[in-house]
Amino acid sequence: MNEFEKRLDLSELQEQITRLEAQMASHILGQNELITQLLIALFGRGHVLIEGVPGVAKTMAAKALARCIGADFSRIQFTPDLMPSDVLGTTIYNQKTQDFELRKGPIYSNLVLIDEINRAPAKTQAALFEVMEEYQVSVDGHSIALQEPFMVLATQNPIEHEGTYRLPEAQLDRFMMKIHVGYPDESAEMNILAMHQHATGKDPLSDIETILSGAQLLDVRKLIRQVEAKPELLGYISAIIRGSRQFNGIFIGASPRAGVALLNASKALAAMNGRDFITPEDVKYCALPVLRHRILLSPEKEMEGIQPDELILSLLNQVEVPR
Repeated sequence: MNEFEKRLDLSELQEQITRLEAQMASHILGQNELITQLLIALFGRGHVLIEGVPGVAKTMAAKALARCIGADFSRIQFTPDLMPSDVLGTTIYNQKTQDFELRKGPIYSNLVLIDEINRAPAKTQAALFEVMEEYQVSVDGHSIALQEPFMVLATQNPIEHEGTYRLPEAQLDRFMMKIHVGYPDESAEMNILAMHQHATGKDPLSDIETILSGAQLLDVRKLIRQVEAKPELLGYISAIIRGSRQFNGIFIGASPRAGVALLNASKALAAMNGRDFITPEDVKYCALPVLRHRILLSPEKEMEGIQPDELILSLLNQVEVPR
């Protein structure tokens, strides 16, 4: 056993993660990668953009995660007529007190699900900039800090574009990860049907057990920040991020914020696997969800139908892996 393996005690965290994964997997069938990446973002103090066709358990996964950590949960349905004040809140005049008071919006919660985020116009999407980056809300000149833990999970449909608005790059960059959710395999789909065959009509998530409190989650995040990243691993992350800016077929590469997100995600994954040091495999696994929404393809590659994941994988193959 080397010196890094003795540095942090992750035994309690391992037990909590095992229970979290079991709770999530028993209700979100056939979406193990979604569960893993949600937990990476949760422990890495990041927000997630979940992309998938309707009916693949995106919303249910967010609700299940909130129940597993005993968090306050709110859901905001983004629509073309939604205003920033509908999200952040507004001040109203109270005739009894003869003073203005804040009527809080649904963003004041621990875990916020934004359904179909790309259906709201730019002014409403921009209302999330400060919230997601600085964890505070500014209303009528007053800044109000949000209570941590705070996490935004946003969903969007990749195939239906009528009545949608493209997310600005500044907002995309504030999401730690973009998670692709596909269809479950045949076995999982049969299990889903069997589960609903015997459904009782009650809330399917009502029996989820709270594994972590908000305070415990904050402690876990502090512990994960202590996971070791050797200088050569920091260099590896930097080479990937800088390489994306010069890679053939990528018009705009990843930002420095992307490098920080990749580091934090890799630390969370390492801890989830019982290690207090990151490896190149951690970085490689996290690179796709961390970078896929942060790069812009050249017009030629877009016309060829190339997907961001293909170029990211090519980039990873060209960056020298530290030994």
